[in-house]
Amino acid sequence: MLHEDGALFGRPSVNVAPGAILIPGWLNQEVQQELVTCSRQWAMGPAGMRRPRMPDGSLMHLRSVCLGWHWKPYRYSRIADDVDGARVRPMPHRIASLARAAVLDAIQLDPAVSRTPEEFAPDAAIINFYDDDDRLGMHQDRAEDNSAPVVTLSLGDSCIFRFGNPEGRTKPWRDLVLQSGDLFAFGGPSRFAYHGVRRTLPGTSPTDLDIRRGRVSVTVRETGLSKHSN
Repeated sequence: MLHEDGALFGRPSVNVAPGAILIPGWLNQEVQQELVTCSRQWAMGPAGMRRPRMPDGSLMHLRSVCLGWHWKPYRYSRIADDVDGARVRPMPHRIASLARAAVLDAIQLDPAVSRTPEEFAPDAAIINFYDDDDRLGMHQDRAEDNSAPVVTLSLGDSCIFRFGNPEGRTKPWRDLVLQSGDLFAFGGPSRFAYHGVRRTLPGTSPTDLDIRRGRVSVTVRETGLSKHSN
């Protein structure tokens, strides 16, 4: 439960931009470990972990696995045709439930995150695995057919996360440290802001979390596709 100022575990929430908020320590240690354990299982396949390939043939500087819908730059499908051709795993109810709870907490601190939180229907998650040297370039999340908020949960090592503006990859932007257990949510006027991971901070994972090295992020979205597909 949020404190009055949005603080959990001694770190206050950060209103990064209208509709974008960081809530530190939103996940307790038990739930963090649950997500780490599940992420390892999901990565083993079928439709398991791979390094996504961009349309120009270059590989992204991270590895990922998808749930609900398989994301391949820049489209969604039900088949992991760039992994093993298997059907993507269903969206776990647990992840969807966490994402809905995250949006409800986020709007307590910034109502601009979502004006219709009761309609939020998350149906896709991308689990990104970052090694020490991995990163994610500045980009917009535009593959979804709606403006529903995006929810990201951080696990393991901290990272430097850059959140910019909807107009382009240039300034203004803000660099934040995302730590294990943190929630970052963005929607409304910030839904199409450019953002990325500048670098990870090796050796910063909580000692009581069963992750030897690296960072895991769980990013949850509503694609708008499930209502039109079986």
